[in-house]
Amino acid sequence: MKASFIVAFLCGARFLVLQPADGASFVYRAPAETAALSPGPNVEVAEKFCGACHSYEYITTQPRGSSFGQDFWRAEVNKMIKVFGAPIKDTDAKSIVDYLSDAYK
Repeated sequence: MKASFIVAFLCGARFLVLQPADGASFVYRAPAETAALSPGPNVEVAEKFCGACHSYEYITTQPRGSSFGQDFWRAEVNKMIKVFGAPIKDTDAKSIVDYLSDAYK
């Protein structure tokens, strides 16, 4: 119970900190990109959708190896859609998973 109160409090504090006191809107400008995605089929789809929310470095620093294939990247893309609300259609999600699992093995 105590831990859930702390989490709720912290989430509320984060919300308050991010809201301007006067209710005015503000524009967030992301810093310049510091990484590039590896070339390959469907790279432009990954650049369009993944780069809209986070740096390419988030992708390029993910773990690699035989345990991080299609299933890993499918779970990551699904998380971006279902948890973070990324507006990615099923056909584009498949293209992204295909690209990531091939380019970042």
